[in-house]
Amino acid sequence: MTDPMSDHTLNVDLLIIGWGKAGKTLAAGYPGRVALVEQFRTMHGDTCINIACVPTKTLIHDSDTGTPFPQARDRRDTLIDKLNDANHAMLDDAIILDGRARFVGPHTVEVTAGEEKMQVTAPRIVINTGSTAHIPDIEGLDPGDIPALADYTTHTTNSALFHDSTSIQHVDPLPEHLLIVGAGPIGMEFASMFAGFGSRVHLLNNRPGLFGQLDEGIGAEVEKSLTARGVEVVEGELVRVDKQDGGVRATLQDGTALLIDAVLFATGRQPATTGLGLEEVEIALTDRGAVQVDAQLRTSVDGVWAAGDVNGGPQFTYISYDDHRIIAPQLDGGDAPHGTDDRVAVPTTTFLTPPLSTVGMTRSEAEDAGYTVTVLSRKVADIAAMPRPKTVGVTDGRITFVVDSSSHEILGAQLWCIDSQELINLVALAMRAGMTAEQLRDGIWTHPSSTEAFNEVLKGL
Repeated sequence: MTDPMSDHTLNVDLLIIGWGKAGKTLAAGYPGRVALVEQFRTMHGDTCINIACVPTKTLIHDSDTGTPFPQARDRRDTLIDKLNDANHAMLDDAIILDGRARFVGPHTVEVTAGEEKMQVTAPRIVINTGSTAHIPDIEGLDPGDIPALADYTTHTTNSALFHDSTSIQHVDPLPEHLLIVGAGPIGMEFASMFAGFGSRVHLLNNRPGLFGQLDEGIGAEVEKSLTARGVEVVEGELVRVDKQDGGVRATLQDGTALLIDAVLFATGRQPATTGLGLEEVEIALTDRGAVQVDAQLRTSVDGVWAAGDVNGGPQFTYISYDDHRIIAPQLDGGDAPHGTDDRVAVPTTTFLTPPLSTVGMTRSEAEDAGYTVTVLSRKVADIAAMPRPKTVGVTDGRITFVVDSSSHEILGAQLWCIDSQELINLVALAMRAGMTAEQLRDGIWTHPSSTEAFNEVLKGL
């Protein structure tokens, strides 16, 4: 239910600041009286559902299937509306407060919504405010040039020249020529996506190569694939932007100038702690501005925890979900089942076409850790036992395993192939279970499936 903030004080058993994955799951499962504060009405449901994982992967899928961008954008919005309805139903028994939270005491938060203010007191508080886009200080770029999240709705299109990863999802019209600043996972996903929709894309990378830390030249192969899709990877740094003739003149550090229609800043995200009043109640922050927590996600104030991106951990929805598992039993005095310091084999996926998924160590990381390693690697197009890529027409890719040469323990894997976002979970499970590479190799897998690649790639042991 939604509380109109007609009262000026509220006492609850559990207060959650921010509607993130950990927060909403804790709110739904806690038996006591729960209040959840969310600064932006447009973020009911959490970042993943509204502006990140789900909507961007929906757009990526449609860019691969030839769906025009306006129709893809509409399908995205329809899906998000349905998911938000489910999220509201999930928290039907919680008190939802739309407003900005600020600590005024160790266990008291002031919530401001326009002219109204309310003080909420709780013995248990979870800070779950997530992260915000980091926008670099660029000459010619004003803070107001990028549409603010506070003004953003899922059905608003805009003709802004400068974007973060949120506002670009409703850009109108589709940029004919798009510059993406930052070649990390977010930048590469949007580069692949907008190239699929038909934009000419320049991807600006200020580091040598893409995925330079990965084994067997996967980064170079990914760059080649992106180039074939219509993405031009440019090494350099953006130093100045100038608005002109309805577009942007972007000047790089070496003097190169690009005339483009729009700029997307994919330059990382930072913990959302500004304005929370944490310093006033001595909730400590790290040097990077995240809420400082221990392995059980406890802050420096007893009875206050921090979950998700705001605590400085890996910025993934599934990490936030695991954060909730660590915090939940502690809310009533129990012990956490595990801590952040014993997470093993956490996988990641960058949703390119095909997706690139990794887990564990690369060759160099394993050798630096003292292992003698065997690297097993095959191009997807050369794996006879893996017909699925050929059946769906996505044969780019490479599968690489890093294995301990003596014990045959799986130390890491890099899967750039169709279905890798599913395969990597199986590899991660095998690593957590202590399986050898032979046990994964000798599995009996359905046919035709991408999993069959393991039968062949791991034969070299």
